[in-house]
Amino acid sequence: MLALALIGLAGGLITGISPCILPVLPVILFSGGAQSARNGATGATGASGIGAGAGTDAPRPPSRWRPYLVIAGLVVSFSLVTLVGSLLLGLLGLPQDVLRWAGLVVLLLIGVGLIVPRFEELLEKPFAWIPRKAVGTDRGGFGLGLALGAVYVPCAGPVLAAITVAGSTGRIGVETVVLTLSFAVGAAAPLLFFALAGRGMAERLAAFRRHQRGIRIAGGAVMIALAVGLAFNLPQALQRLVPDYTADLQRQIAQSDEITEALDLGGLVTDENRELSNCTNGAAELESCGTAPSIRGIQQWFNTDGGAAVDLDDLRGRVVLVDFWAYSCINCQRSIPHVVAWDEAYRDAGLTVVGIHSPEYAFEKEPRNVAAGIADFGIEYPVALDNSLSTWTNYRNRYWPAHYLIDAEGTVRQVSFGEGHYERTERLIRELLEDADPQVALPAPTEVADDTPEAGSTTPETYLGTTKQVNFAGDEPYRRSTTQFALPADQPADSFALDGAWSLDTQSVTPAADGGGIRLEYTAAEVRLVLAGEGTVVVRDGDGERRIDVSGVPRSYPVVRTDASQTGSLTVEVPSGVDAYSFTFG
Repeated sequence: MLALALIGLAGGLITGISPCILPVLPVILFSGGAQSARNGATGATGASGIGAGAGTDAPRPPSRWRPYLVIAGLVVSFSLVTLVGSLLLGLLGLPQDVLRWAGLVVLLLIGVGLIVPRFEELLEKPFAWIPRKAVGTDRGGFGLGLALGAVYVPCAGPVLAAITVAGSTGRIGVETVVLTLSFAVGAAAPLLFFALAGRGMAERLAAFRRHQRGIRIAGGAVMIALAVGLAFNLPQALQRLVPDYTADLQRQIAQSDEITEALDLGGLVTDENRELSNCTNGAAELESCGTAPSIRGIQQWFNTDGGAAVDLDDLRGRVVLVDFWAYSCINCQRSIPHVVAWDEAYRDAGLTVVGIHSPEYAFEKEPRNVAAGIADFGIEYPVALDNSLSTWTNYRNRYWPAHYLIDAEGTVRQVSFGEGHYERTERLIRELLEDADPQVALPAPTEVADDTPEAGSTTPETYLGTTKQVNFAGDEPYRRSTTQFALPADQPADSFALDGAWSLDTQSVTPAADGGGIRLEYTAAEVRLVLAGEGTVVVRDGDGERRIDVSGVPRSYPVVRTDASQTGSLTVEVPSGVDAYSFTFG
């Protein structure tokens, strides 16, 4: 437990000094000083909030406790929102983003109050009954911290990923709480430094006493700007412009056994789903991948009699296709017409399609939104609302869309992640239907156009991180514990392989000190590689050798560009200090 707390604290400290914290620093700075530079130790109105007192020009000393209250509010708010916010909102039947928007409104109101004292007095009147001594002279500090914790989510690292997964799936134990609190304290510590610095300036600089009105206006403008920026996701643009100088530290945290335990990755592999690892993505032939895991934790069913649940055990004797999807996912939108067509063509021949709607975004948890999506796509097969990601977790799934083809005996025979492989999947559906009933009369194969971008002429997008890779061609297991790789003797089309010592992360891969190689077999007119860090990457293919200078945050670099689609092979030499994320094709 102590080790987990130290890991959380370290992860929080790293996050607290990362570029993503920059947008909130001005507000923290002003919260410690500018908001305390206010009028009226005497002769004030009855209110006792962040700016009471227009009756005298005597400045009130900056509050001693205000910086601590702001940071305490932020820690409490972040911890509660991240861990149990989604669960509580679900229980209350409220939209999943209501806390964020409430925080933005509070932040906006506080900013306006700093600029317009009369408006601030109106905001404080409901709280005038609270004795001033009960809260000191800085009641707004804790409330401001609560608002900041609700609206601002720091950079996603391995520790925050552990917390988020636990919170969204409801797997919250003592370890997760310890990890969350230690992370929040660690992330808040650098912010407390800035809050104290703001208070120190207010105490020591004469400018704060002479120009307190202007400083309050500036503080209000900063808070309003932050609220507006967060509403339009502008901080993400800032983060893309500033290199992440904490990336190496984050990678070291990611290798921690304690973080793996907190994510409960081992716990996701159970006797019920262990054999799913026997399946390869988009296999052209039937495989045997164990009994299909059960469908569990469903909030609501659509397209069943009276909303009755579907049990896979009751479907023995029929071929089943379990389809994980989300209605706003563009990849799912291109995949669903194929699934709908299979349902219509083969339902009478013994196929049952079961849709598992597992939300990628908060608004996808709203049943009426899902129902509208079901109607728009013309879906008539049963659809389960998997808002707690229980079935998603039981299948160890990581993709939208994902298809699991199950035979009449209940065994998983093919898995297909992402778009494509439609002809293969339909051919295997037909094969399983004939196995279940040799006398079955099958209709002609469906002829739904494959709208996957550049279908049949380009290699699918190739992710290098451990959580999304689906076409690794090496002989080694592709997980974070694997460090040494070698190129295979025979590498299939549309695949990649690593050479040398590599550190694998969930989103990217990084070579060891001596650098490493990537070999790619592709079909495309254009190949691009998403890279980050500092260094020079060398690309070699039939056209010779090219060098790519990499600098800064992740962005896409051109690797191959031709007038027409071609099939080719290339190697990429990646130096230490450069992270590789994915190949994209056009």
